[in-house]
Amino acid sequence: MFTRRTVLTATVATAAAVLVGGRSSFAQQLTKEEVFFDKDAPVLGNPKGDVTIVEFFDYQCPYCKKVHPTVEKVVKADGNVRLVLKDWPILGEASVFAAQAVLGAAQIGKYQPAMEALMKTKARLSQDDIEKALTGAGLSMKELTAAVNTHNAKISGLLDRNYSQALAFNFAGTPSFVIGSAIIPGVLDEKGLKDAIAKARS
Repeated sequence: MFTRRTVLTATVATAAAVLVGGRSSFAQQLTKEEVFFDKDAPVLGNPKGDVTIVEFFDYQCPYCKKVHPTVEKVVKADGNVRLVLKDWPILGEASVFAAQAVLGAAQIGKYQPAMEALMKTKARLSQDDIEKALTGAGLSMKELTAAVNTHNAKISGLLDRNYSQALAFNFAGTPSFVIGSAIIPGVLDEKGLKDAIAKARS
């Protein structure tokens, strides 16, 4: 059943395993395919772009929400960038619930409206805030719940992989980016994003 605790439990278990096993050993095992081309991770922008931006984010992170329009603007203006959004729900149960709901929306072809609805919210979120934002965007919680329950293993697996990768990169918080060979913790402004894209192409 789709609850806030379902994926939270699995995610925390993965985090503990990675920390016990050591971050460096896991990082050595990461491949470009795993980070940039996870088949379950939502992709925006140009799916065939020559540069990939991977962003680790949390729907309760104010900095993620603030930088989001800039990321979208740069990706759209460039036209040849893949944007891979990796939920890393580290700010509590509401973050996990939000990630589950939006990834459930992805299973029924409604990822972008769900993601945009939550990116437009302010400050910290409750489950009620999340449901209000999603229904306000024309999404049905009943439909999203069914999608999450049907694809629970897929969604849980993706969130676990995202969490493990973020720890392997030694990210301390959100947002954090991987662009080409550059690992960038923290907020990027428009110039920083463009410079990182240009460097990835060079």
